[in-house]
Amino acid sequence: MKLLVNLLLKKNYLYRSLKEIDKKTLGSRKKIDIYEGVDTNSYYAAIFILVQKSRFLRKNADDLEMLLEKLKVVQDHNYKKKLLIYQMPLCGKAKEQMKQDGWVLINASV
Repeated sequence: MKLLVNLLLKKNYLYRSLKEIDKKTLGSRKKIDIYEGVDTNSYYAAIFILVQKSRFLRKNADDLEMLLEKLKVVQDHNYKKKLLIYQMPLCGKAKEQMKQDGWVLINASV
């Protein structure tokens, strides 16, 4: 958790509270960590942390978007910000699509 907070502070994202979401409540078996954060303006943010060896493709971007929709229903929030913290190669088309969908992409390997 401390590494996550330090990484977010380095990118100028400050959250009053961070709460880990159990991915089993979303019906997901993916190796992903999901957090819900509340910033200083009381806006909710969905934070996804994904570390894998293989490349993140466009179909993975669609899967993340579906996971976000499930998260909105389960938590009953409409998230103002969507952050993906990744440590893997990222496909150009997936990166383009996620930026168009309003995701903030943070490379943790840099």
